[in-house]
Amino acid sequence: MALLTRVAALLWLLSTGATAAELTVSPGQSIAQAVARAAPGDVIRIERGHYEENLLIEKPLTLKGIGRPTISGGLKGDTIRVTAEDVVIDGLIVSDSGDSLLDQNAGVYIYPGAHRAVVRNCDLTYNLFGLWIEKANDVRIENNLITGKRDYRSPQRGNGIQLYNTTGARIIGNRIGFVRDAIYVDVSHRAIFRGNSLHHSRYGTHYMNSYYNLWEDNDSWRNRGGLALMEVRDQVVRNNRAWGNSDHGIMLRTIQDAVVENNVVAGNARGFFIYDAEYNVLRGNLVVDNVVGVHLWAGSINNTVEGNDFISNREQVRYVAARDSVWGGKLGNHWSNYLGWDRDGDGVGDVRYEANDVVDRLSWQHPMMKLLLASPAVQTLRMVGQQFPLLRAPSIVDPHPRMQPGHTNWRIWLGKYFPGAR
Repeated sequence: MALLTRVAALLWLLSTGATAAELTVSPGQSIAQAVARAAPGDVIRIERGHYEENLLIEKPLTLKGIGRPTISGGLKGDTIRVTAEDVVIDGLIVSDSGDSLLDQNAGVYIYPGAHRAVVRNCDLTYNLFGLWIEKANDVRIENNLITGKRDYRSPQRGNGIQLYNTTGARIIGNRIGFVRDAIYVDVSHRAIFRGNSLHHSRYGTHYMNSYYNLWEDNDSWRNRGGLALMEVRDQVVRNNRAWGNSDHGIMLRTIQDAVVENNVVAGNARGFFIYDAEYNVLRGNLVVDNVVGVHLWAGSINNTVEGNDFISNREQVRYVAARDSVWGGKLGNHWSNYLGWDRDGDGVGDVRYEANDVVDRLSWQHPMMKLLLASPAVQTLRMVGQQFPLLRAPSIVDPHPRMQPGHTNWRIWLGKYFPGAR
C-alpha cells in the first residue's frame, strides 16, 4: 500500500508538471483574475507596473515579478493572503497593507496550513507586518528587503517577520529595518536564521518559547536590543554581530541548554544581559567596548563560560548574587583589566581574576572615581581588598585568566556606539 501511495504521488507530480502553464499579466490587467483562471502549479508572470489589488492565493501557484512590479494593498487588509500549500512569491514589490494590529494586517500573510510557502527577492514596504507566518511549516523567506510604516510610532508598527507556531522555517539573507521587532519568533521550532541584517527596530530578534533553532551569521545593529532569547532552550547562537544597540547586544533570559559561541558584541549599553540562565555554554565570544560587558543576575548558574574576550568595557561584569560564580574553570577567559602576572610564560595569569572587587563597587557608587582607576592609590586598594575578604563582594571568578585575547582584530570594533549613547 505504501508503495502504491508513493507511485500515485509521483504520477501526480509528473502530471501537474507536464500541464503547468504560464500566464502573463500586463499593466491595466487584473492579477486576481489571472489567479482565478490559473490551474494548480501554474506560473503567473507579472510585468513591471503598479497594481492596486488585495490578492487571495488559494491554490499552489508561483507569482513571478518581471522587472519588479508593485502590488499595493491600498492601505487596507493584507496585500497578499496565502492559504494554499506550495505557493511561491518571487521578485515583487509588496506594499501598503492596512494598519490594524487587531487583524494583523501584513504585506504577505501566510495562513495556517499554507506549508512550504516561499517568499524571495521581494521588497515588502510600508506594510504593518512585512510577513505574518502562522501555523505553516517549512516556509522559506529569502533575500527580501522589509521596511515598515516608518512614520508610525514603534508600538503602532508591526514586526518585519512574525513566526507563530511553525516548524522548519528558513529565514535567510533578509534586510529588515524600521519595524517594531525585525524578527519575532513565538512557539516556532527547528528553524534556521542565517545572514540577516536587522536594524533600527525595537529588537533585532525577539525569541519566545521556541526550541532547537539556529541563529547564525546575522547582524543586529542600531536597535534597542540586538537579540533577545526569552523562555527558550536548545538554541545555537554563533558567528553573529550585535553592535551599537542602545540597551543590550544579546539577552539570555530564562534559557537552558544553549550554545552561544564566536559572536561579536560591541558598543552596546550592555553587551550580554543574562537573567535566569542555566546549563548554557558561552565560548569564543568577543565582548568589547560596551558600557557593561555582562550584566548577570537572578540565579544564572551552572553555565560554562570559556575562551571569551572581555575587552575595554567600562564595567566588565555587573554581578548580582549571593556567592561567587566560577568562569573559565578549564580554559580561562581574557580580561583586559586583569592586573596579574604570568611568571612561567604559559599565557595564563598566576593570580585569579575577580570581576567585582571593592574598587568596582566604589566606582559604581561614585562614577567620577573612574578617573582615578590607573592611580597607585586605587591599585593599592584592590590589593588590600584581595587580602581582607571582609571587604569583597560576591564575584565572577576566573582562576585561569588568559593574558592575550583570542580575537586579534578586536580594535576594529571600537567606537561603534548607538548615536548619543556616550
